[in-house]
Amino acid sequence: MGRKRARESTMKLLYQMEMNCDYSNNIKELFLENNNFDHLEKEYIENAVDTIVDNLYKIDNYIEENLEGWDINRLAKIDLCTLRIAIYEMLYRDDIPIEVSINEAIEIVKKYSTDESAKFVNGVLGAFVRSREKNEK
Repeated sequence: MGRKRARESTMKLLYQMEMNCDYSNNIKELFLENNNFDHLEKEYIENAVDTIVDNLYKIDNYIEENLEGWDINRLAKIDLCTLRIAIYEMLYRDDIPIEVSINEAIEIVKKYSTDESAKFVNGVLGAFVRSREKNEK
């Protein structure tokens, strides 16, 4: 499955961390040990989770800046974790096109979250991309 499976697994791990308020390496290592990932999937998951945890405040700030009428603490945790992954990819992964990050985030929430989540996540990520483009000019 490759990167699609790695993204979904990253969301599941971040969700577990968020629900338990535990972002330790211990949780990550247990997750990796208890699942069968190929080398590239494991590499993506480790890099994504480590970068997101190390930059959680910055990434969450970007999410909050692009929420209209919402508070980050009220977001569905699956939506929040998926937004974190997409923004991580847009900020730290030059090898992944922005459109791919947005599309994959939408696919994840379609599969794991509510019917409204796809539209919501698309709107937040679209606002994030527009604000970055505006700031770069």
